[in-house]
Amino acid sequence: MNNKKLLALFAGGGCLLFILIVATGFALLWFVPREISTVQEMVPTETPSARTEVTRQALPAPTWTPAPQEKEAPNEPDPPQQKGMNVTSSTLSTLYSRVNPGVVKIDVLVTRAGRTGQGSGSGFILDGDGHIVTNNHVVAQAERLIVTFHDGFQAEAEAVGRDRDSDLAVIRVDDLPANVSSLPLGDPEEVETGQWVVAVGSPFGLGSTMTLGIVSARGRTIPSGATPFSIPQAIQTDAAINPGNSGGPLLNLEGKVIGVNAQIASQTGTSAGVGFAIPSNVIRLVVPTLIERGEYIWPWLGVRGTGVDLILAKANDLEEQRGAYIVEVIDGGPAEEAGLQGSSRTERVDGQDVPVGGDIVVAIDGQAVENFDDLLINVASRQVDERVELTVLRDGQQRQITVELQSRPSEFQP
Repeated sequence: MNNKKLLALFAGGGCLLFILIVATGFALLWFVPREISTVQEMVPTETPSARTEVTRQALPAPTWTPAPQEKEAPNEPDPPQQKGMNVTSSTLSTLYSRVNPGVVKIDVLVTRAGRTGQGSGSGFILDGDGHIVTNNHVVAQAERLIVTFHDGFQAEAEAVGRDRDSDLAVIRVDDLPANVSSLPLGDPEEVETGQWVVAVGSPFGLGSTMTLGIVSARGRTIPSGATPFSIPQAIQTDAAINPGNSGGPLLNLEGKVIGVNAQIASQTGTSAGVGFAIPSNVIRLVVPTLIERGEYIWPWLGVRGTGVDLILAKANDLEEQRGAYIVEVIDGGPAEEAGLQGSSRTERVDGQDVPVGGDIVVAIDGQAVENFDDLLINVASRQVDERVELTVLRDGQQRQITVELQSRPSEFQP
């Protein structure tokens, strides 16, 4: 693949790490989860096919450049509206005043290889009990957590629960200041491409920073960063997200949290690019259990796959470009025990190696499966030990296969 088209994904698009090196003074490093070369079915999301190339690298250190001189603004049409709201400076100022008391800066004290350092990220207040939602990668290695509220007041926090697969975590402070507020979660069904959104957090450690943009796409697949598995239905935005924004909220103009800012994608190796937020439906699913139990147990089908595109349909003699194509069935997983079949070989089509011979799942419990995302989102909404019936296309014929879902393995290598 042309190197110019490689997409650099930054898990930890917002986690600043300042580390003290005894022998050499201060040096600036970045916290990023380990690299993953393939994405497997775990969190409900589409798995890239073998044809997808992804490169990952650490975010560069921030650089400060002078702001461009002001130029006379050209004549512009009236700003667009969202649900009857004009996007004006007054609207945004009012929104900022309302939501900023619900956003916090999180300082993380760590020791790595004998070196003591400090990282920072963001979070938002979930309720009056002091629960704060952030990214797992922000607090994963924390030895001490200090929360700074919008007015500068600081408090110690403790980790309540973490989920590596969804990159979500909950921390808690014992006493909330009187002048803060919790932020409500938005409805993911109301998120539309093109709608205005704001990101609030602490980019480069600069607390209480708000940026404006739009939802530039929905339903993106992003890696968890800490496991070989994926995060579903991520929201893509062009609102500026930089190191330190991780864990902070992406909000609609009503002040509701529609996602947790988590990653940056760029082709230049810098922070210039698009950001991704973990959607509110995943927050609703995972966070209550993190508060109650400290962890979230995901159901597992045990497959790796992709959607059916033109080339894959051609190689497999498929009449339609629909369904979830099973590239690989994981040894010992529930799909293998049920008799699901993965690709048996590859064929060269239009200069590409394409998997051939795998099952195509076209329905689950009677619900149509249009792509791999549909299958895994459906599975993730189930319970461990639940039985599901898959309608599978194999050798041109439909058959029914019943699978009993298992819990995800704690350690898994793709």
